[in-house]
Amino acid sequence: MKEVRDWRSKCSRQLRIIDAFVIVWAVVGAYVIRFGWTSDFVIAGQESIYLWLSIALAVIWWIMLGAWNSRQSRILGAGPDEYKRVAAASLWLFGLVAIVSYVLRFDTARGYVGVALPAGLFGLLLARWLIRQHLNVNRQMGQSMSRLLLVGGPSAVAHLARSLRTAKHAGYLPVAVYTPNTSVVPSVEPESGLPVVGNSPDAESIVAAIRACRADAVAVSAGVQLHPQTLRHLGWELASRNIGLIMAPALTDIAGPRIHTQQVAGLPLIHVTTPTLEGGQRVAKRLFDVVVSALLILVSLPVMAIVAILIKAQDGGPILFRQRRVGIEGAQFQMFKFRSMVVDAEERLDSLRVSNDASGLLFKMKTDPRVTSIGRVLRKFSLDELPQLFNVFAGSMSLVGPRPPLPSEVEAYEQDVRRRLLVKPGLTGLWQVSGRSNLSWQDSVRLDLYYVENWSMAGDLLILMKTFRAVFQSAGAY
Repeated sequence: MKEVRDWRSKCSRQLRIIDAFVIVWAVVGAYVIRFGWTSDFVIAGQESIYLWLSIALAVIWWIMLGAWNSRQSRILGAGPDEYKRVAAASLWLFGLVAIVSYVLRFDTARGYVGVALPAGLFGLLLARWLIRQHLNVNRQMGQSMSRLLLVGGPSAVAHLARSLRTAKHAGYLPVAVYTPNTSVVPSVEPESGLPVVGNSPDAESIVAAIRACRADAVAVSAGVQLHPQTLRHLGWELASRNIGLIMAPALTDIAGPRIHTQQVAGLPLIHVTTPTLEGGQRVAKRLFDVVVSALLILVSLPVMAIVAILIKAQDGGPILFRQRRVGIEGAQFQMFKFRSMVVDAEERLDSLRVSNDASGLLFKMKTDPRVTSIGRVLRKFSLDELPQLFNVFAGSMSLVGPRPPLPSEVEAYEQDVRRRLLVKPGLTGLWQVSGRSNLSWQDSVRLDLYYVENWSMAGDLLILMKTFRAVFQSAGAY
């Protein structure tokens, strides 16, 4: 418990210091850029002491970041809440400055505000991102984690433990399992390997188990056999001990924007909206694809010309590789890529299937003998996929979406997997920024279905930004 509180207090202290430094840097910089080093100015006939206003602005900005709970340990390291709260506090502050200036008819220097707000907001978000990277490194080593007691049915707690272990950046470390009202209590939960510390369906026993495993948070999962009144008492007990209570419903791969809570008769009902990609959203996505793909084609034309010359000069074969792929709602289209293999690569495929390094329906080889020397470079930096920009511009593909499957793969799809065909396949996607060829078939399907279920324009922009990093790192590219 002391170790947990130490990292939390340390992070909070670091954030307070860094926030103060960034705010002072932004405000002083705006002051100097707009006014120089003197403190008094005459604006619209009124004498203003911007030095004191700058001090007041910096102090209020720092306080508002705390008031918006942007330094809470539970939002550090994962998810967009931290960034949203920093942005909301900053925009609210400068919105209030604009309103007060208008009401009091105080002519605030626009150049001063125009420098302080964007510089400060950028600096704060960048600092939070850097701290998040440092925190994630620590969490991959098992440090700066919240010790979590999992309460629920055996299968539910096993699934929750497995999910949390694959998302260490979230900062939760499952340490024990509590299975209320189960008849047989093994010493170790077989699937997760976590010790089972009890099964009595009362709050006092759960609190005793928390002390025994030194947990600082409790996650109540689906299938828990506890009376609502017991859960209420448990919440009171945990609150008095400053121990977190987390409810983990049986919802998987559902993004935050689709989840809404509503209080009805004292019950927190969770509403899950259905994702749609039609009407204005479909038009917006298509317009974005056309504009961005056209710009990328223009920018990459010199690179594509050089690549085409190198491919032709190597063996005199065709420059482009054309292949039938399956698009939205099962419609087939011809996908273009720069040829990275020998000319007879398709004829040699059957003889290499015994050496497949991938799982499921995918075929991947880390050292595929069919790949040419130029092809290895093209694949490493995803240059072979540049011609797919023309597929995006023509409308058969999107910039972001599920991986474009082969017709033979679609024929072997299970019913659930066919949901991948509800949207256009993408030049990049969650599979591209999450490991590329290193992903198993199951992980690839899960990521594609997650994208289909939780599509948003903001999500597309985030995936595109992550794609550039994945391409330069060349992780999983072969």
